[in-house]
Amino acid sequence: MKPEKLTTLLVVEAIEPCLPVWEALGYTVAVRVPEKGTLGFVILRSKLGELMLQTKRSLAEDLPDVAARRPTHLLYADVSSLTEAKKALRGATVIVARRKTFYGATEAWLELEGNVILGLAEHQ
Repeated sequence: MKPEKLTTLLVVEAIEPCLPVWEALGYTVAVRVPEKGTLGFVILRSKLGELMLQTKRSLAEDLPDVAARRPTHLLYADVSSLTEAKKALRGATVIVARRKTFYGATEAWLELEGNVILGLAEHQ
């Protein structure tokens, strides 16, 4: 199993105060997901790659079992086969076995050694 892309997702209280720092480092907002008058999630891009920010509130609503672990960051991997990726990581603790997202991905969320939380996403 080799991820096609691996992105860091930072879990923050609020996104708007974080944006000036990332913009100063050359990132621009590529995707915005508003939530109750503020941003709940963004994807930032630069020459260095991609970075995601999600609020604690948004994470708790979207993935309560993941949020219950109180992560400060997550990893998100695009994979060609969710089934094969889960087989390769069979020693990991399954947090969310399988779910379909509003944007069309099929995901699983696992906890790896060292308390690292990894989301696996298969895009059709």
